Amino acid sequence: MDEKLMTRGVRRAPLPRFLLSLVPWVALLAVGLYGAYLCLARGLNQTNMDNRFAFGLWIYLDLTMIALGAGAFFTGFLLYVLKRSELKAVINSAVVIGFVCYSGAVAILMIDVGQPLRAWFTFWHPNVRSMLTEVTFCITCYLAVLAVEYVPIVLKNRSFRRNAAVRVFEHELHRGMVGLAALGTFLSFFHQGSLGGLYGVMSARPFAFREAIGIWPSTFFLFILSAAAVGPSFVLLTTALVEKVSGKRLVTEEVPALLAKISGSMLVFYVLAKCVDTLVWINATSPKAGIEPISFYSNKPFGPWILFVEIVVCGFLPALLLHGAGRRPNPRLRVPAALLACAGVAVNRFVMTIQTQALPTLPFDRFLSYVPSWQETASFLAVVAYGVIVYAISFRYLNLFPQERELARS
Repeated sequence: MDEKLMTRGVRRAPLPRFLLSLVPWVALLAVGLYGAYLCLARGLNQTNMDNRFAFGLWIYLDLTMIALGAGAFFTGFLLYVLKRSELKAVINSAVVIGFVCYSGAVAILMIDVGQPLRAWFTFWHPNVRSMLTEVTFCITCYLAVLAVEYVPIVLKNRSFRRNAAVRVFEHELHRGMVGLAALGTFLSFFHQGSLGGLYGVMSARPFAFREAIGIWPSTFFLFILSAAAVGPSFVLLTTALVEKVSGKRLVTEEVPALLAKISGSMLVFYVLAKCVDTLVWINATSPKAGIEPISFYSNKPFGPWILFVEIVVCGFLPALLLHGAGRRPNPRLRVPAALLACAGVAVNRFVMTIQTQALPTLPFDRFLSYVPSWQETASFLAVVAYGVIVYAISFRYLNLFPQERELARS
C-alpha cells in the first residue's frame, strides 16, 4: 500500500526505515506538547516571561520562522507573476516550507496568548489602532492561502488522481495559482512590514525606535526586504539538505544558482538599506532622544560585536558570496552563504525582540536578562519537530521536486 501512495518513478527508503527515522522527532513533539499543555493548563507562569519580557523566545522564533517562510510567497511571486519558470522545480517545496512555518507560528502564538479559546476576539473585537491586528488578519489569511496552495500538491498524488473529479478540481485550483500568488505576496508583504513597524514605533524604546518614511517607520521596509532576501536562501538551503539526506539529485544546477543570485541581489539591497538606517539612528535618532548610541552596547553580552555580526558577517559576506555563486555556481560557497544569510535574519530578529527589551530605558532602570523556561523551549522544539515530520511525509508521498524523476534517469 505504501508503494502505491508514493510518486511514480521515484525511489524512497523502505517504510520501516522511514518510520524509524521519525521516532526522535515524534518523541520531541510529545515532550513539546506536554510543555504546551502546562502553559495552557497552569498559565504563563510556566514561562520566564514577565511585564518586561512580554516578547520572549516564542515571539523571537516566530518572527524568524515567518521571515524564513517568506520563500513561499517570494518564490511564488517570481514564478507566477514574474514568470521565472526555472523556479517551478522548487515551488512545491517552497509552499510546504511556507505552510509549515506559518502554521507552526500560529500554533505557538495560540500558546503565547494563553487563552486560545478567545483567539476569535482578535477578529470580532479588533483594535484598529494596533499593528498586531493587521498582522493577525494577514497571517491568518496567508495561512489559508498556503493551505489552498498545498491542496493541489496533495491531489497530484497518483492515488488521488485516479478519480476524475479530483483531477478536475486540482486543475481548476492550479489555474488560480497566479491570483493566489499575487494575493499571498500582498498579504505577506504587509504583515512582514507591520511586524517590523511594531518595533519602529516604540518611542519608549529608543534602541528600536526609528524615523518614519512616509507614515511607516524604516523598520517596516527593512523587515520586508530581509524576508524577501533570505526566503530564497532558505529554499536553497532546504533543497541542499534534502538532497544530502536522501542522496538524490532533486533539481538541476541552474535552479540553486538562480536562487543564490536572487537572494544575493536582494541581500545587497537590504544590507545597504540597513546600513543607512543604522547611520541615521546613530547620528540623529538616538542623540535626539538624549542617549549615546554606544550605551546600548555597554551591557554584556550585547556588545558592538553583535552589530558587526549582523551587518558584515551575516550580511555583506553572504550577499557577496551568493551573488558570486549565482554567476559561477559553486555549491561549496553557495550553501554556507545561504546558511549565513538565514542566520543574519535570526540575529536581527533576536536583536529587535530580546535585546530591545533587555536594555534599560530610564535613568533609574537597570539591565535585565532573560532565559526561557524548559516549557518555552520544549514548546517551540515541538513546532520544529512538527515541521520536520510534515515535510518528511510530504517529500515521501508528494511530488515536491518535479525534476527528480528526469534526473534519476539521466
